[in-house]
Amino acid sequence: MGSGTGFSSQDAQTDFSRARRGQVLRSLVAKIKGGGRPILYLDEVTLALGRRGTRRLGLRSIPLDSIVGTVDRGHGFDGEFRPTTGRVRGRWERIAGATRRGEHFPPIDVYRIGTVHFVEDGHHRVSVARQLGHEVIEARVTEVLTRTPPSEIDLTAARYRD
Repeated sequence: MGSGTGFSSQDAQTDFSRARRGQVLRSLVAKIKGGGRPILYLDEVTLALGRRGTRRLGLRSIPLDSIVGTVDRGHGFDGEFRPTTGRVRGRWERIAGATRRGEHFPPIDVYRIGTVHFVEDGHHRVSVARQLGHEVIEARVTEVLTRTPPSEIDLTAARYRD
């Protein structure tokens, strides 16, 4: 967890500002140099691989860096789950403050394809956890079964394409 003043509300505001600044700087560098980490969308990936069905895997502890995408396009986060808009600030700061106070949250909901995950519910929790330096997060995992094995496509490399 990040260092701070000991005042969870103030620290959460600082955390959000730092995350937003990082997103804006990364976006500018990506525009100048090209690249960056675009967020992947579950529907695009399953369309490419051919969705056969799903199966629930239950509660798992998953690495935060395995989260490469989302189910919902209107979430307000970039490919590294940094805020792309101030609209998410209030909720983001409430979650960050509560996390700094040691409060626990319900697990996020994700879909798994191969070894990567797509957030259905929990974008703010993922963003806060990454900003505070966490390595794993609890998630209810649903595996997506595909016609083309995901091992034939490097989904983690797709994060670095434009």
